[in-house]
Amino acid sequence: MSHLPSEPEFEQAYHVTTELATTLENSTLFTQHPEYRKALEICSIPERIIQFRVTWEDDKGELRVNRGYRVQFNSALGPYKGGLRLHPSVNLSILKFLGFEQIFKNALTGLNMGGGKGGADFDPKGKSDGEIRRFCQAFMRELSRHIGAETDVPAGDIGVSGREIGYMFGAYRQARNKWEGVLTGKGLAWGGSLIRPEATGYGVVYYVEHMLAHAGRGTFAGKRVAISGSGNVAQYAALKCIELGAEVVSLSDSQGCLIAKDGSHFSPEHVHQIAELKVKRQALTTFDHQGKFEYLEGARPWVHVGKVDIALPCATQNEVSKEEAEALVANGVLVIAEGSNMGCTQDAIDVFESQRRDKGEASVWYAPGKAANCGGVAVSGLEMAQNSQRLNWTEKEVDDKLKDIMKNAFNNGLETARKYVEAKQGELPSLVAGSNIAGFVKVARAMHDQGEWW
Repeated sequence: MSHLPSEPEFEQAYHVTTELATTLENSTLFTQHPEYRKALEICSIPERIIQFRVTWEDDKGELRVNRGYRVQFNSALGPYKGGLRLHPSVNLSILKFLGFEQIFKNALTGLNMGGGKGGADFDPKGKSDGEIRRFCQAFMRELSRHIGAETDVPAGDIGVSGREIGYMFGAYRQARNKWEGVLTGKGLAWGGSLIRPEATGYGVVYYVEHMLAHAGRGTFAGKRVAISGSGNVAQYAALKCIELGAEVVSLSDSQGCLIAKDGSHFSPEHVHQIAELKVKRQALTTFDHQGKFEYLEGARPWVHVGKVDIALPCATQNEVSKEEAEALVANGVLVIAEGSNMGCTQDAIDVFESQRRDKGEASVWYAPGKAANCGGVAVSGLEMAQNSQRLNWTEKEVDDKLKDIMKNAFNNGLETARKYVEAKQGELPSLVAGSNIAGFVKVARAMHDQGEWW
């Protein structure tokens, strides 16, 4: 890709040591199936990239303009599926990275969904409700030409909550004169699914339960859990951990982190209070914790939490560095599972994977986001199924299906690693390698069957 502009986030997802391309190279997959090299070359180029301008009017009546995108990466397994991100950092590299990861994450759910991602460099922070509504309507007027229930079904991501989904769905319905399940994360009264807001956070916890059980490390009961982020994923991961008997000792946002001190930990009430602040787009500095936590401005929690058993990065990409990974290992962490997409830097993953190879059954075990956090998109797929049937499933039905999907994603990565990745006696399988290979093989086979490579 030397003749193309630099796209660092996408290049990281494609190239780096434990991510897709080199993971496949370091396995026996290409030895057993050399034809898959050609499939990887084709799979790494999006089927379609849509880029457009979004003009809208602010509360002062002034014209504003942003860049909008939709990367429709791969539809071999089903309609393009992936979130819409509204954040000033959004660019094509980030969306290609997210879309590329989404292909294989969606494959691991076992549902018929392709991979895509989109969004705009619009910052919802500091905007009025009217400004956000006008932006979402302008954004959807253009995007509506390129999506549909059988073509491309976006969802929410950073900066896109139920409010924004509602504005976009209304704009789509008016532009296309049809009601269809074109967006997921909808309100329960108009096509949404129970458990969808909770799904990513719950799913990563369900995945870790299988990691703990397989490694003989018990359950969440009594475990100290460090979590980053304080948005949707972090909130519900924290609540599920607490429900299962764990002690959650950290949360964070873009301004800093809260660390439990003197034996304290987050209660469900604390998490609900923080959730209310985040709905109002307020920082953690406004949380009245009555001295039970220490706020560290500009810091992430990993080097400050002390002894922890489980670490769940749930904020954004590259939020655990090599030094932070080494601190977690030194403090006795057993499991690291990404609730965010590509939450760990490559150097951090190298630390965890080196521990896994060297320490045998006593090692740290790392789970990549494409497997551990696939619960969110899985329940989006379940929402699509309910929309197609014009049915609403109960909370228990959806939660049971989510648990099965996370169990299958774990087992698929585990068994694929055993099949294609050489390991020493007693070494825990590489979940990052197994998940990458399992997702890739499923997509590559579908593309081959459909004549996209031969």
